Parts: sequence; structure tokens; C-alpha cells
Amino acid sequence: MSAATNRFSTTRQDIAGQPIVDLVAQYGTPCYVYDMGVIRRRVADLKAFDVVRYAQKACSNIAILDRLRRLGVVVDAVSAGEVRRALSAGFDPHSKPHGIVYTADVFDREAIDLVKELGLHVNCGSPDMIEQLGSAVPGASVTLRINPGFGHGHSQKTNTGGPQSKHGIWHEDVDRCLRLADLHNVAVTGLHMHIGSGTDLEHLSQVCSALERVAHQIGRTLTTISAGGGLPVPYRDGQSYVDLDQYFRLWDTSRKRLEADFGHAITLELEPGRYLVAESGFLIAEIRAVKKMGENLFYLLDAGFNDLARPILYGAYHPISIAHRNGRTPTELVDVVVGGPLCESGDIFTQEEGGFVAKRKLPPASVGDFLIMEVAGAYGFVMSSNYNGRYRAPELLVEDGKVHCIRKRETYDCLIQGESIPPVSA
Repeated sequence: MSAATNRFSTTRQDIAGQPIVDLVAQYGTPCYVYDMGVIRRRVADLKAFDVVRYAQKACSNIAILDRLRRLGVVVDAVSAGEVRRALSAGFDPHSKPHGIVYTADVFDREAIDLVKELGLHVNCGSPDMIEQLGSAVPGASVTLRINPGFGHGHSQKTNTGGPQSKHGIWHEDVDRCLRLADLHNVAVTGLHMHIGSGTDLEHLSQVCSALERVAHQIGRTLTTISAGGGLPVPYRDGQSYVDLDQYFRLWDTSRKRLEADFGHAITLELEPGRYLVAESGFLIAEIRAVKKMGENLFYLLDAGFNDLARPILYGAYHPISIAHRNGRTPTELVDVVVGGPLCESGDIFTQEEGGFVAKRKLPPASVGDFLIMEVAGAYGFVMSSNYNGRYRAPELLVEDGKVHCIRKRETYDCLIQGESIPPVSA
């Protein structure tokens, strides 16, 4: 799967065989739609790895988690809430491999209590976590997440390695962490290294070498290594996937060298998030205004950055298509700026990093037509909010020709749940 893709069209009439006009008629806009067939294919792509551990922060609806569990995937959790989501989806923290691993740079109070209560395996990103875990769960085993001193990412905000990143244990602190583990009766059995999103093979070879060096510092207690995540997916025509065969060979070669040195088997894990779900997801919105502002033609939607935050956060590019209500498919294209309804100038979906407004070539459209943000299954709904008093969108799962509503649209009662007005003092 390394070939460049040219598959994005500017018009679309269905998602996973379901007509967009029918989806909208039943569920309204904006709404998220996921194609389960895509998720199945992406899981199958990674069958060479011993363990596929889903980074659920990418898309954490419990229906998605349930389906991934049924495909043999285990899960990573970065908060107490994600641990509870995984439990609700049926993951067993005591399975082999660990059904749930808690990965973070800190323990908050609820998280450490859950780790103790459930006996969760922990992927530690800070030396302090080793001390705190040893005090709470003497005799625990841990994985160390190491920052190798360099990183990689499509945006500086998604780069998780190097001195500017808060993530992981600094590579020069490994010996200190091993001493802390001995002091607090904690066994180091796993090693994890993740440098950021958009991994390429050049950077990967550096990561493999760095991981092997740290593995020899840890020694024969090591039974698992994790390749981390960051596998890219195409967001534009011409972009390509990583060559997964070569990707696996690089990691497997490192694993085999460690097995030879240590004299026992080493489990090779992968921790994809975006790769499993990004291409499955679509955000459907309705065009509610079409207007000229100087030289710019705007399509204004009923979805904003409260629904999909990646463009305003990272200048992220999403392919966009139009579904005309009357089914027509015009061949001409016009330059368009796509924006949302929020009272914010930054509520623009076609922007570059730094907030610079960009244009997109799209078919002519009218109020009432639908605009689809594609490759929106990762870091889409999970980052949505109620900003400007907006209700969060429903989520739909299309599976084997059937549409399941896996999250209802929020209502005003959802919006003010937990709020109260205190009595006025006399």
C-alpha cells in the first residue's frame, strides 16, 4: 500500500452505498458517518504485527471500539474516561495481550485509582509515574515510553518527539528510571517509542536504532516492544501510504536482533489511531449561504470548527466534495472558500497552518446542497465541542449495508446538563 492515490472527487452522491440525501433526510446535518468496511480493511493491512493496539483518542465511540475488539484489536487509553469507554466496549484489562493499556505522561487521581483497581498495565511517559505506580501497585510491570530526542509530524503540534515535546521519558533519563523501578519494585517489561504523526521510513529507521539502544539498557526483562503510531493516510491526491511490508520488516529486524541478544521471544506491537479510522469518516453539512466577499466566493455551512477542529488547529487539509440535492453533477469548478456558522473569523475549513485563508476548486452549489468533509474519521468528532452553544452532531455507522445511529444528536438539555443557577442572596 505504498502507491500514490488519485481517488478524491469533488462530487459525491453516497457514502458506503447509502445515498447522502437519504442520510440527511433521516438524521439531519451536520452529521458524522463512518464506513465499517474501510475500518475492516485497515485492520487487515496490519496483520503482520503480533498486536494491533488502537489509539482510541482518534475516534472513541464505544460502537467503533466494540467492532475493533471483535476484529482482534486491543486498545490504548490516555485517560480514566477512555479506560471506562474501553470497559463499556467489552475490553478485558486482564487478557493476553493486555486488552487495555493506560498511556500518559501523568497520573491524575482518578486514573491511578483505576490502574490500581483494575490492575492495568501502564505505559509511563514520566519518571514520576514510576514512583507513583510503585507506591500504588507494588510489583507492577510497566512499559517505558521513550522520547529519543527527535521527532516528526505533519504539524509542529503533532510532533511527539524531541526536546520541544512534553511526551515521553527523555532518552538520557533511562538509567534513572531503571533505578527508580528497582527502588519501587516495578518491572520494566515493555518499550514504546513514538515520534509523531506522518511517520516515513527514513525517520523510522532512526527510531528502530534508538529503540534497540534503549532496549539494551533495559535488558532481558523486556518482553514487548511497540512501534508506536503515526502511520499516515492520504488526504490529497498524489499522497501515498507507507510501504507497510517494508515498515514491518524494519521493526521485525530490530525485534529479531533483540530476541537473539536476550534469548527469548519479543512481542511486536503497533499503535495505530488515525490509520484505522480516518478514511472511514465523513462529516456531512448543508450549505446555508453562498456569498461573494470581494474576490472570494464563500460556501457557508451549518458545521463549524466546533464540529471539525483540525483545520483551525493545524491548518489540516481535508478533501471536500459536493452532493447536489437534485442529484446533478456539474463538471465545471469554481474557486471557493468554505466556512462555518461560528462567530469567529477563524471558522474556515479551507485554511493553511497559520490561519491563512485558502481557496478550493469545487462545483458550483446552492443553498440546500450538501458539502462533505472527507477523511474525517480521526480527530473529528472526538475534538468537537459546544462552542457558540452548538449541539454536537450525531454519529452514524454504516455496516454491511445498514445504517446504525451510534450517537444521537445533542439537544438543549444536553447543552445545559450539569449547570445550575444559584439562589440570589436576600
